[in-house]
Amino acid sequence: MNPAIGYTALILVSLATTIIGFYGLRISRTTSDFYVASRTVKPWWNASAIGGEYLSAASFLGIAGLIVMSGIDALWFPIGYTAGYLMLLFFVAAPLRRSGAYTIPDFAQARLESTTARYVTSILVVAVGWFYIVPQLHGAALTIRITTGLPSWVGAGAVVVIVCLTVVTGGMRSMTFVQAFQFWLKLTALAVPAVFMLLMVTGGSASAPVVPQGVELFPPAEPLTGGSTYRTLSLMIALLFGTLGLPHVLVRFYTNPDGAAARRTTLIVLGLLSLFYLFPTIYGVLGRAFLPDLALNGNPDATVLLLPGRLIGGLGGDMLTALVVAGAFAAFLSTTSGLVVSLAGVISQDVMGGSVRGFRIAAVIAAVVPFGVAMMTDSLALAGSVGLVFAFTASTICPLLLLGIWWRGLTDAGAVAGMLTGGVLCGTAILAGARIGLESPWRDVLTQPAAWTVPVAFLVTILVSKATAHRRSSTVARFMTKLHVPERPLAVENPRKQ
Repeated sequence: MNPAIGYTALILVSLATTIIGFYGLRISRTTSDFYVASRTVKPWWNASAIGGEYLSAASFLGIAGLIVMSGIDALWFPIGYTAGYLMLLFFVAAPLRRSGAYTIPDFAQARLESTTARYVTSILVVAVGWFYIVPQLHGAALTIRITTGLPSWVGAGAVVVIVCLTVVTGGMRSMTFVQAFQFWLKLTALAVPAVFMLLMVTGGSASAPVVPQGVELFPPAEPLTGGSTYRTLSLMIALLFGTLGLPHVLVRFYTNPDGAAARRTTLIVLGLLSLFYLFPTIYGVLGRAFLPDLALNGNPDATVLLLPGRLIGGLGGDMLTALVVAGAFAAFLSTTSGLVVSLAGVISQDVMGGSVRGFRIAAVIAAVVPFGVAMMTDSLALAGSVGLVFAFTASTICPLLLLGIWWRGLTDAGAVAGMLTGGVLCGTAILAGARIGLESPWRDVLTQPAAWTVPVAFLVTILVSKATAHRRSSTVARFMTKLHVPERPLAVENPRKQ
């Protein structure tokens, strides 16, 4: 691959991101602008921004790579990613917006009247965010290494520097413009080459690529789910419930003017995600046909980056590859920036007083720590590693949100016990699963733990809450009314007011 392709794409998407971010600086004036864009983001803008930050390296590169490796079973990932937003629409979006909170820990304190619950939630939110950023930096490292030949740290470092610049200067309002732009860039970067490749493959000309003899698009090999119904069920639980607790997604609903706008935003996101995931699927099928060697050499996540050059070739292939590289880098930037914004809000409010200066310092911390972790670790399959983050989130933050919104009986002791139980069980299972042998009868249970860690977390939360009913918040009735009664657009809340 011509290194000039990678350099050109990297420079262009970085410049566009930086320019749009600085534009946001012109209209980011208040603390509320930095945290939640003064709660004035319209549904279409917000939905595009959510798509920008939600469609990460796992979606842009990982889905196609998993299809190359595992065939049709990998489609559970895009199905789960999209269906998770149905859960958000039905159970979380509007009530969370009505809560008036700026962050998930704000919600925990307001709902439970407990600083302990707030700090435990803060620690978990930061942990989830850092775990989620690491695969983005691995994806950036892979992209830069393949397209330019530069060391892996250059790609990850470039993402961290650009994200810090845009987040520190403009906050949430700035990132809304950046992430909305990056969603449409990602969609275009996948769709345009996909159309040309399909035309080339189905054109019937003598120069059209031919599927190599003996290659089956969906052979009856051992699938991603290992032939195990348990693994499939556990994966879907992780993706469906994990979406409810992703901090960079939830913070977006705080930027809507009201609960109705939050619902409209979620509906639009569902449409955008459904459209987007058509294209990684196309790349995965074409990759199985024309790049089967990637599955053998352990580098299937490069499928999206290499296909245009393999199928189109020449100047046209180079131009399409440049577009794909730009879209991939936009995926790393947008997801990382969304996570950094959400983590900076948590860290700055709990540690640095909630000021704009504290937000900026916290943003740098939120980006630099996972960069260090990414440089010390090897990349797993991108979609698979992100799936483990979903399992951890589903086992910790999800019970707090669902029970906090829909059950009056939740207490601070129950919430803390459930989050800690789910976090310890899921974290231990993930670490043990990474070290267990392929033939172990415990492999499925440990490598896909959501099927048992999520129910246990909910059960512990409920049982402890019932045992500590005397600790129930004195304002729970009023707060639950606030969550579930449709509201008129409200004035901007003080980020420190609880």
